[in-house]
Amino acid sequence: MVRKAVFFDRDGVLNVDKAYLYKIEELEWVDGAVEAVAYLTRMGYLVFVVTNQSGIARGYYTVAEMETLHRYMAAEIAAGGGKIEKFYYCPHLPTGTVAEYAVDCACRKPKPGLILQALREYAVDTEKSFLIGDKKRDVEAAEAAGIKGYLFEQGDLLDFVKRVATK
Repeated sequence: MVRKAVFFDRDGVLNVDKAYLYKIEELEWVDGAVEAVAYLTRMGYLVFVVTNQSGIARGYYTVAEMETLHRYMAAEIAAGGGKIEKFYYCPHLPTGTVAEYAVDCACRKPKPGLILQALREYAVDTEKSFLIGDKKRDVEAAEAAGIKGYLFEQGDLLDFVKRVATK
């Protein structure tokens, strides 16, 4: 069954952008974020997070620490009635200090690799799917993957989602 999907950038869209967030105690949701994911879940959308996490390549935190935060975020969303199907992340940065991640990759936005991976792994209807990001590179990645991209520049995420989900 082919399903519609929403792709969210993480920092600045779902949570307040705090440089290199990985600690649960520093997580602060954007207004309406939990409610927006619950709304989309009720509307039959698969919800994915696609996020650049160069803090891993910079040595600021580990994949395991980031995954702990993502599990917590998914649980909070579930408690609010929503579901995040999967988190896709790019740990790479060509100038990173952790050699394993200091590479040029196909997944670092504005490249579409994270979105394309989700499209391969799930039966997604690209015509009925879209991405919400807070940076131009997010929208560029969406367009390169063949889906619509919307720029979220502050405010209540639920209000924004209701406007773009009906287009």
